[in-house]
Amino acid sequence: MRFLAAILLVLAPQEGASPRVLPPGQVPADARLGPLKDLDGSFPFEVPATAEAWGKRAEALRTQIQVATGLWPMPERTPLNAQVFGRVDRPDFTVDKVAFESVPGLWVTGLLFRPKGKPGRLPGVLSPHGHEGRLWDYTPGGVRRMIAAGQERFERSGRFPQLARCATLARMGCVTFIWDMLGYADNVQIPTTVAHRFAKLRPNLDTPERWGFFSTQAELRMQSILGVQAWNALRALDFLSALPDVDPARIGVTGSSGGGTQTLLLGALDPRPAVAFPQGMVSTSMQGGCTCENACGLRIGTGNVELAALFAPKPSGMTAANDWTKEMMTRGFPELQKLYALLGAKDRVLCTSQVQFPHNYNYVTRALMYSWFNKYLRLGLEEPVLEEDFEPLTPAETRIWDADHPEPRSGEDVEATLLRAMAKASEDQLASLPTLQRLEVIRKGMDVLLGRRVPPPGTVTREKVDKTDHGDHWQFKDLLRLPAEKEELPVISFHPKDAPWNGKVVLWVDGNGKAAMFGPNAAPMPEIHQLVGAGFAVLGVDLLYQGEFLADGKVLVEQPKVKNPRDFAGFTYGYNAPLFAKRVHDVLTLISFIVHDEHAPRELILVGVHGAGPLAAAARAQAGGAVSRLIVDTGGFRFAQLTSFRHPDFLPGAVKYGDLPGMLALSAPHELWVAGEGPQAPEAVTSAYAATGRPASVRVVRDLSAAIESLLHP
Repeated sequence: MRFLAAILLVLAPQEGASPRVLPPGQVPADARLGPLKDLDGSFPFEVPATAEAWGKRAEALRTQIQVATGLWPMPERTPLNAQVFGRVDRPDFTVDKVAFESVPGLWVTGLLFRPKGKPGRLPGVLSPHGHEGRLWDYTPGGVRRMIAAGQERFERSGRFPQLARCATLARMGCVTFIWDMLGYADNVQIPTTVAHRFAKLRPNLDTPERWGFFSTQAELRMQSILGVQAWNALRALDFLSALPDVDPARIGVTGSSGGGTQTLLLGALDPRPAVAFPQGMVSTSMQGGCTCENACGLRIGTGNVELAALFAPKPSGMTAANDWTKEMMTRGFPELQKLYALLGAKDRVLCTSQVQFPHNYNYVTRALMYSWFNKYLRLGLEEPVLEEDFEPLTPAETRIWDADHPEPRSGEDVEATLLRAMAKASEDQLASLPTLQRLEVIRKGMDVLLGRRVPPPGTVTREKVDKTDHGDHWQFKDLLRLPAEKEELPVISFHPKDAPWNGKVVLWVDGNGKAAMFGPNAAPMPEIHQLVGAGFAVLGVDLLYQGEFLADGKVLVEQPKVKNPRDFAGFTYGYNAPLFAKRVHDVLTLISFIVHDEHAPRELILVGVHGAGPLAAAARAQAGGAVSRLIVDTGGFRFAQLTSFRHPDFLPGAVKYGDLPGMLALSAPHELWVAGEGPQAPEAVTSAYAATGRPASVRVVRDLSAAIESLLHP
């Protein structure tokens, strides 16, 4: 039995419903009706055959990460306004307190470890922590048990492994910066309960005027905790690289668990790091269980091993422990070795089995990292590099805020103000671009959000189910398949019989599925009948979770989600395309079938009505000139009006890239007829057509009937 994780509303059967393509009670053999993927799925890495193929894949994947983190296009790097103060002296290193603004009003806090007696410009190391926090304390009893198990060597450094790592790296000659994740230690403007323990939606923080993290409005703008932390890491890299005693060509990054996730993302987003050691998160299994490690769109079609591969051919090391990484030596690491070998750098990737140890960044693992950094940061130290004990910092020495540096405001108002300001900065950035450049930015974003273009010739197959003579026209029933994706679509088409075919095909996309093409007594609705009588062929389809994809008399009101008790869109749409995108894929499959058909139609007209206008607009954006004309009734729809990310039309990031007008603008310079927007097309659309030199190609029509009349009598 096929899995349907969706909420259905039962409706009365409609008179004159469309004849079925499949037998009653049977749904299409479509893989998308199966269970959704979640963070505990399998994420194998398939290495491309050539370095050139990997280069193209890597470029696309980096764009995907930028879009998913809300960093496409890369935001303005505003002044850091860094404060470095409160120096603490130790015999062979110093520790400074640091606070800087990653964006205006959002402060990042941390500690800067510097070696003593090391002249010149020194290597720098970024040390993001995981969910144990910068100040994690294993307690005296805990560290003694770890020493007995061979995980730690010293009681004091073993109790505070995050700071011990920084202290040792400083003793090795590296300027080392460890900063707080959102909600940890002194970075509490966004509290831990929001950033890492979020579970239930907050209605008071989910309106178009005021919203917080994890809300529908935030997801529509690609605003996430993961994205903000990725940006904080980039700004930490800016801070460290600009220090006068740091050599920006010798930067290392290492973190464990949640810090390992940040290490992966930083290495993928920025070319400056020279060496990395992403500990505890490179795996084909669990991808990161915290809300701060997930974001819509991040791991669709990819996983952490491939994210780690984006660092190639630069040196990257890790271990396999007794956690979700335990199979890395046989699933994940061999593929990384294969890729590095393909790029001529097989020895620059390391994975060592430490499955005798649990999920942590213990002394043995840290020693592997020290040796790795010694080699690739060219420190010249005698091997093996040994971690020595150190005098722990006191609470006063680790506390950032004091009377001279007061703690900034926090709470829901700060959160809402921050996200509103970030959205405004993104809008202003897009608006400041010349029109053609802005269209390219939106197009690149939409490529990621929608995830597919028109399938190539020969990839769509047809099974002829039935052909019926209806007097003045032929009616066909077909199953169209995209075998590579295991997708199947039931299609009804009408072909002229009394009038000769004019070589034109109308692809009719309706929000109610192909049943809406029929009136009483299963006869084609008047507009369809007019078109066929004038020589047009007309095709209609049930998109995913329409018509024959559901039980008779039912309609989808909420799209499927993964089984996770937390109300976070990223747990579903971080691994699965949203339903809106999947339905756009269906339209693109139909477009491919039509334009590559053996009968060689000379014109394809795409119609989107009754709630399907946005789907048709998105498909046209991806299909370009393959669709000669788009006729779309938008009904005034805007993604920003949605109140739930479970709505079937929810598309993460849609508002960030111009909402529906942004999609429509991507139709330029091809012909567009638009209804539902009032007397004028949106300004974004008219400016796009003007910039492409085809202002007359966009036309406002009163309604669908007027558009059909214009088709019949041009």
